Amino acid sequence: MECLVLIISLSAIVFGANSLVEGSVSIAKRFRVSDFVVGAVIVGVGTSMPELAVSVIGASEGNSAVAIGNVVGSNIFNILGILGLTALFFPVAIDRKNLKFEIPFGIAVSVLLTALSFDGISRVDGLLLLVCFAGFMWYSFYRDRKGTTAADSPSNAGRKPLWIPIVKILVGLFLLVMGSDYFIDGAVRIARSLGVNDAFISLTLVACGTSFPELAASVTAALKKNTQVALGNIIGSNIFNATCILGISSQIMPLATYEVTFADYVVMTAASVLLLVFGFRNRIGRIGGAFMLICLLAYIGYLFMNQTGII
Repeated sequence: MECLVLIISLSAIVFGANSLVEGSVSIAKRFRVSDFVVGAVIVGVGTSMPELAVSVIGASEGNSAVAIGNVVGSNIFNILGILGLTALFFPVAIDRKNLKFEIPFGIAVSVLLTALSFDGISRVDGLLLLVCFAGFMWYSFYRDRKGTTAADSPSNAGRKPLWIPIVKILVGLFLLVMGSDYFIDGAVRIARSLGVNDAFISLTLVACGTSFPELAASVTAALKKNTQVALGNIIGSNIFNATCILGISSQIMPLATYEVTFADYVVMTAASVLLLVFGFRNRIGRIGGAFMLICLLAYIGYLFMNQTGII
């Protein structure tokens, strides 16, 4: 029975990702919005709904380790795991515009989150994070629309009704979230039965599970030869995780950060910096993707040894 549920949930994730990407790209073409911005805003925010749910529930139950560990772990897995895996099969192009704003902004957010972690994330800190998210959203659309000419204005000529891609996006998000939820629930129950603590669970199993939508969406976008959507999905999701999700969670309850170690924040920030390094070469190739996956496996090995008391 559990195997059947797993197969059904994975099928829902794959089908949902395909529906989400198709609907998002359709809207991008209709309104002349760049693929990257659609990936960062619509796909990135949409695929982060599982992280939002897990962190908010964790905060409401007084479990800061789950709320913060889920975000930090997801951000690490998104870059090293998802982009690494995507680039291993489909080299990911990085535009010069990404190097000027989105990637540096993602690094700045990681550094800010690391700095806030020393004393915990208060409600005031959370408001600062929410302001950062609002600023990112505004500037992304402002810059994108600024480069749009009159000839690029939206047109309905020869296009399908707008409700069709909207329904695809909503159905895709629903299937992604539901499929991921079943995976997370089973993984966490197994881990807890083995005596694993919440911080380890949130940094690994929950973080990877809630990142399944990002993984499915990015790979699907890459298969459709649209790596800008895949890149935007990861960067947008990471910024949303660190700013909006923790901003909202901290309004429910100030978040203590002692169970998530300084090393975890360093790895999260280093992953963002690594993305910048590859960006100067305008792409993440197969070798780069393999290197990112090796870094992820090394980090998971470190967490395992730390959990078991080896180090």
